[in-house]
Amino acid sequence: MELFWYIAIAIVLAVFFILDGYDFGTGIIHLFLAKKEKDKEVIAKSAGLFWDSNEVWLVAAGGMLFMAFPTFYASVFSGFYLPLILVLWLIIFRAIGLELRSQFKFQMWKDIWDVSFGVSSLLLALFFGIALGNIVRGVNLGGVEKGVSVYEGHYFFLPLWDSSFSPLSKTPGVIDWFTIVIGIISVITLAIHGANWIVLKTNSTINTKLKKVVFNLNSILAVFTIFSLVIWQIINPNSLNNFIDNPYLMVFPIIYLTGLIGLFFIKKIRKDIYSFILSCLLIIGGITSSLASLFPVLLPSVNAVNDPLTIYNTSAPEYGLSVALNWGIIGFILISIYLIIQKRLLGGKIDAMDYGH
Repeated sequence: MELFWYIAIAIVLAVFFILDGYDFGTGIIHLFLAKKEKDKEVIAKSAGLFWDSNEVWLVAAGGMLFMAFPTFYASVFSGFYLPLILVLWLIIFRAIGLELRSQFKFQMWKDIWDVSFGVSSLLLALFFGIALGNIVRGVNLGGVEKGVSVYEGHYFFLPLWDSSFSPLSKTPGVIDWFTIVIGIISVITLAIHGANWIVLKTNSTINTKLKKVVFNLNSILAVFTIFSLVIWQIINPNSLNNFIDNPYLMVFPIIYLTGLIGLFFIKKIRKDIYSFILSCLLIIGGITSSLASLFPVLLPSVNAVNDPLTIYNTSAPEYGLSVALNWGIIGFILISIYLIIQKRLLGGKIDAMDYGH
């Protein structure tokens, strides 16, 4: 049952980053490339019509995590308290930026909420990438000092950064040069995803330009991908062991590479949906590859005193997992129906659809 819920939560998280990921990316594109008011309005609309339903998947993932792996949930939500509060505020300001920009026709009013939407989206993409970097790198479980745990072995607390700013520190912070690299990769990936979404759903005047932007960003992403793999080996020399021991797991890096290589041909792709699918593959491949490299570990420990948190030592009792299965299936069906109905109602280009007026 632990494995089932691990896979289920991974799927829900992947769906969230695909769906809300294009909202983040749309905000990044809106911030840097949308200059005309008509483009700003339609690009904001391409996120605004979808963002609230997309975030349902984040709520679902949090609820499932609390139910299936309560020890991990408690550990992460206490240890990452500071960045989680920042993420909460960013989610709030992104939402009100979208909801309030069109309430009045004063340009200064629109400019304020455009900046709120764009900056919040950029920082959310960065922070979610940094969060993945922390999961991959590991934390000082138990708050070990001089070989002794300060508190229970499954708890930790991280400052925003350590004075050394190094992922190799025995007391790392949330932000270091490794997690920043992963954060940048997240920003680039979601900007690509958002650009593909804008091209797919709007008739913005910058759509042709966005294809060139995607190509350039994809080139940068390829460089950062190689760089991240090199430094990952420095931080965790055993990070590829799972792929060596279980070659079938290589399907996940292949998914990522398919998206990465495919997007180099974006200028030749005639159907916009194909470009969007390729950026979806980037996200799916990146998340699943990271999880596959760690499995069954959920959160590594950077000290030798306390064991890492795994799907086995943090899970709820078997009875609880079994009972939750029936309700989980019902919930997944309902949320899927919600998604399908919304996407059908908002199919095609959204330029003429009304939002926020």
